[in-house]
Amino acid sequence: MSESTTVARRAVSSAKAFVAAHGRPTRAIVSRLGRAGARVVLVGHDGALGDIIVPSVEAGDALVATTDLHAAEWDRDTTAAAKIGPRHRRRMAAPKV
Repeated sequence: MSESTTVARRAVSSAKAFVAAHGRPTRAIVSRLGRAGARVVLVGHDGALGDIIVPSVEAGDALVATTDLHAAEWDRDTTAAAKIGPRHRRRMAAPKV
């Protein structure tokens, strides 16, 4: 992480709110989105899913380092911890107009 990498307050407050609502430990998976930046997928202790879009992978790593998030990957444990309910499935499958 470079010293010039800063984390937006909005991303930090979103991450802290997610942890407060869904418990510790909260796993965070940082994935590159190409030109759009990076996506930090959050998996709460209760299995809830969330995400935060940041400008770069470095910013995502900085977000994980500066908040109460546990860096993770999409391994067996993380996948098993995620609980995708019917409401979330409908939201993901909704047509984009």
